[in-house]
Amino acid sequence: MSGDGIRLLTPEGERVPHPDYPFDPAPEELRALYRDMALARRVDAEGVTLQRQGELGLWPSLLGQEAAQVGSVRALREGDRVFPSYREHAVALGRGVDPLALMRLFRGVDHGAWDPDAHDFHLYTLVIGSQTLHATGYACGMAKDGADAAVIAYFGDGATSQGDVSEAFNFAAVWDAPIVFFCQNNQWAISEPNERQTRVPLHQRAQGFGFPGVRVDGNDVLAVQAVTRAALDHARSGRGPFLIEAFTYRMGAHTTSDDPSRYRDAAEVESWRAKDPLLRLERLLRREGAADDAFFAEVAVAGEALAARVREGVRAMASPAPEEMFDHVYAEAHAGVDRERAAFAAYQASFAEEG
Repeated sequence: MSGDGIRLLTPEGERVPHPDYPFDPAPEELRALYRDMALARRVDAEGVTLQRQGELGLWPSLLGQEAAQVGSVRALREGDRVFPSYREHAVALGRGVDPLALMRLFRGVDHGAWDPDAHDFHLYTLVIGSQTLHATGYACGMAKDGADAAVIAYFGDGATSQGDVSEAFNFAAVWDAPIVFFCQNNQWAISEPNERQTRVPLHQRAQGFGFPGVRVDGNDVLAVQAVTRAALDHARSGRGPFLIEAFTYRMGAHTTSDDPSRYRDAAEVESWRAKDPLLRLERLLRREGAADDAFFAEVAVAGEALAARVREGVRAMASPAPEEMFDHVYAEAHAGVDRERAAFAAYQASFAEEG
């Protein structure tokens, strides 16, 4: 195991067998992993561009974290439930969520329009760390129902400093909840470096709560899939929670409102660029003769077509009527909300009368 964690694939594209996490995917599986990562990166790049053009209010880039997300979502089974934060775009795509649904959220036309039950993928959570508690409660409910399934909760290294995460760890451990806590340690909690979040590797936090934790090379899609699959099996078998620290790097800004050049060194970014998860898998595919130039060209074309669909779809999105903000405050009619809606409608109508 390298300092970056459990590894099955070096940055040079060479396989490194691991006795505890054997994984030998077929060539078509390797190509599918690459395609998923490449398409997620292209959607992400389009999100950044659309925000710069004024089409989105904000966009949190996943650049550099594609292997952590694609590898982990590929380990899930049907019926497993995902609780994301707000950067899990590749996980969303892997669960069949239309990228335009993600864009609608960041354009501000709704609060997340996909059906969590249809995709077993919860809505994005912008409050840092709170989804770990939601996920733990859901996992306890699944266990009581006797479901042969597990929950996975995604969060960043900065979220581990939130009380909600520690509370979720403790509750999950005490009740043997079937949950995998998946921490994408991308080294920076906005402008705060990892050493401001912890004095020990983050995966060791699990020991204090009584459940296992491991660090995996988060830029190695093979290792991430193998470790996540093992962690999910552990959770489903009734042995309680598992913590994965995917040691990766946020190549872009925290969000499009951030300027990372103000707080991190360019040399650090370049050192991680050499560990690019897509380049690593491309080298393996070429080394083993599992893909050629035609395959990579086809993936690039598919990426551009997807980006064009996203771009056209975002620009065609209509703004919601202002009064729609009252529609989904409660599941059923509420007298207080009805009064507020009526007052707001009267306020809006007053402008028309003045005109």
